Amino acid sequence: MDKLRIKGGQKLEGTIRTSGAKNSTLAAMAASLLTADEVLLTNIPLVADIRTMRRLLGELGVRAEFEDGHAVRARAVKITSHEAPYDLVKTMR
Repeated sequence: MDKLRIKGGQKLEGTIRTSGAKNSTLAAMAASLLTADEVLLTNIPLVADIRTMRRLLGELGVRAEFEDGHAVRARAVKITSHEAPYDLVKTMR
């Protein structure tokens, strides 16, 4: 295991913001299809695959909107399709 040794007279202090994991977010977004209740996911990374998943859910009938602060709010009141458009899916890694 690599080590990082910091020498100096000052103690390190502070906070950092870590973003959520893309793959976990994608799975949680897909899970929003399983309920008609509103799903709010926060601390999500705003990367291309997440934006594509929002579009994909929209194609299936889920209302999914991004909100300020790296959040997405989704609600699957009525599923209109059970087939994912290949043109969207093929762009995801």
